[in-house]
Amino acid sequence: MKQHTDSRDVVTINDVYYVRATSALADDRTRVLKYGSTFGVFNRYGDIEAIRPLPFGLFHAEARHISKLVLHIDGRQPLLLASSVREDYGSLNVDLTNTDTIDAAGKRRPGGTVHVYRNIFFGPDCCVQSFRLLTYASGPTELPVSFYFDADFVDIFEVRGSARRTSGNVLPVQTEGREVTLSYRGLDRVERRTRLQFSVEPAALGYNEAQFILPLRPGEECHLELTVRCERESLDVLKTSAVSGKSHIPSKSISPWLHSTRIQVSNVHFDAWLSRSESDLVMLTAGNPEKDYPYAGIPWFSTVFGRDGIITALECLWIAPQIGRGVLTYLAETQAQTEDATNDAEPGKIVHETRTGEMATLGEVPFGKYYGSADATPLFLILAHAYFERTNDLSFIRSIWPNIQAALQWIDRWGDVDGDGFVEYWRKSENGLVQQGWKDSQDSVFHADGRLAEGPIALCEIQGYVYKALKAVAYLSRYFDLQEQADHLERRSERLKRRFDETFWCDALGTYAIAIDGAKRPCRVRSSNAGQTLFTGIALPERAHKIARTLLDVDSFSGWGIRTIASCESRYNPMSYHNGSVWPHDNAMIALGLSRYGLQAETAEVFTAIYEASTHFNSYRVPELFCGFHKRQGMAGPILYPVACSPQAWAAASVYLFMASLLGIQIDAPSRSVTLSKPQLPVFLPELNIRGLEVDGATVDLAFRSSGNCVDLRIENNTGIEVVFQR
Repeated sequence: MKQHTDSRDVVTINDVYYVRATSALADDRTRVLKYGSTFGVFNRYGDIEAIRPLPFGLFHAEARHISKLVLHIDGRQPLLLASSVREDYGSLNVDLTNTDTIDAAGKRRPGGTVHVYRNIFFGPDCCVQSFRLLTYASGPTELPVSFYFDADFVDIFEVRGSARRTSGNVLPVQTEGREVTLSYRGLDRVERRTRLQFSVEPAALGYNEAQFILPLRPGEECHLELTVRCERESLDVLKTSAVSGKSHIPSKSISPWLHSTRIQVSNVHFDAWLSRSESDLVMLTAGNPEKDYPYAGIPWFSTVFGRDGIITALECLWIAPQIGRGVLTYLAETQAQTEDATNDAEPGKIVHETRTGEMATLGEVPFGKYYGSADATPLFLILAHAYFERTNDLSFIRSIWPNIQAALQWIDRWGDVDGDGFVEYWRKSENGLVQQGWKDSQDSVFHADGRLAEGPIALCEIQGYVYKALKAVAYLSRYFDLQEQADHLERRSERLKRRFDETFWCDALGTYAIAIDGAKRPCRVRSSNAGQTLFTGIALPERAHKIARTLLDVDSFSGWGIRTIASCESRYNPMSYHNGSVWPHDNAMIALGLSRYGLQAETAEVFTAIYEASTHFNSYRVPELFCGFHKRQGMAGPILYPVACSPQAWAAASVYLFMASLLGIQIDAPSRSVTLSKPQLPVFLPELNIRGLEVDGATVDLAFRSSGNCVDLRIENNTGIEVVFQR
């Protein structure tokens, strides 16, 4: 029988399908690897432990193909010497040694005499584990090595806590020579198989263990390899040798695939954050069937999310524009064509989430192809414009122009159903998301007294997205000689800006209301949502300083970043998902907004807070979010949110948006120009070089240096880019 998550291990919240996972992923106990639709969560030893509620496992296409894979040396768990994930690609390297043991004949094997090097890496639909063993004993010996394994084939939603009334059938285990196959036939009539292939003939091979007796001689390495292949009945998978997976794995760094620009900094900690973020973006994108589309995060969101993909692309657009093209391409292909209440789809709407697992296929969860987000569609338009400005790729924009027009029509007809000028959301799917902004927890939108807002709900940041989207399409329309449409959209955007301020501004709070509810009453709550009105430019200039003061006062600013909800609000909880936590991507978007309104000191303060937080995270990997507790004197670091995705795409990409905010980078590829508006460098980063920045076929090197209260710029190796430097 398949194992189900114990209900005692489940975090209880109202939104059954967005239940948070039940283990601490952000600490040092886990190691995460991914390639394409396959990812693994390991412990520091490289093992997969069948321990609930920890979500260890090897997952493929949203099913857990390995729920247990444990290595024993001499009948025991070996001692851990070192464990790390390589930055250049993402293989897991583990150094182990044997413990002190006495064999059946009474002979003692001293501990620390055998070194085991374990290397784990991923290829298409497979995980390869290679072992190199070397004895330092004085004479030859035979070393017992065992693997214990199992596969429960549970759906990713089951791992997260969603119970199923019934499930498919586990099939008999098949063993043959150096191979064992575990299988499961799901209710979706798909047979999922896990094939374990060993490079050496086992001394014994059973349904859940493989035993080896490996001859070791001093000075001679002994090698063993295990390939775990994840198969589905619908895939044409050929049986291949256990070593063939190596041909699919890059032998050196593939980071240049992400971008060719080199960033050189004078701070080793910032450089480590930058390197980890880059490698995480590579890992979240490499091998995905949707070309150049980063998956949202591991383990719970290792799939396409519309909003996440767009924001990630916007964050790193200045340095890696091909991510923007990949995201736009896939979202245009999956744009809704018809109305379907079961998945909140409407013509022109951009997809929120796609899933391929058993529960999604059967409709047990509504997220097979789900459209329940009100912000992905205007964000799609914003990215289309930003991508063109960055690349001058008019032919691509022409190819998705019908999708752009359809998205614009969705805003007019479906996004603003009551015609009040604001885009609202109200779920139609019985099991869909109640809240359809980026804060999609059910309790994330409320009034000052704590009452949950009733829909339809118009979020403040979504109005900003719409404002920016209207201006974006107006800009693009002129390239297609649609002057009348461009003028109309410009006028609409200005009307929206005025109406938004009149309706949402709360002078007593010094910020915009988080939302307007279905009765058109403002939700007068201090939130980070209002900070994103600076990012979009919908905030009136005279409001910017007040918003900044509210965001950076002691109630909203934890010292490690801006909280999602201020500590003075009724539903504030620093340990909650959206009501008091700190999200790095949110802070990065706010920082860019502060910069665009000329608030350089405030920009630097937010950037510095997230930078200092990054130095406390394992391997400098900034997680999806962390708790919003206030920074205290002597505090070791920010308090981890126990079930945050790590790595997570828009958290990883936030470092690039922070850099754009800090340096005031604006690229206009049609005019082949780079503007640097009031660049600044914090005290911990006195020097920064950008080498090989490409704009429409030309390149330039930019060297920034602190000079008192100013920043000096040196322009080198310029092959045809106009650089505008505004102090």
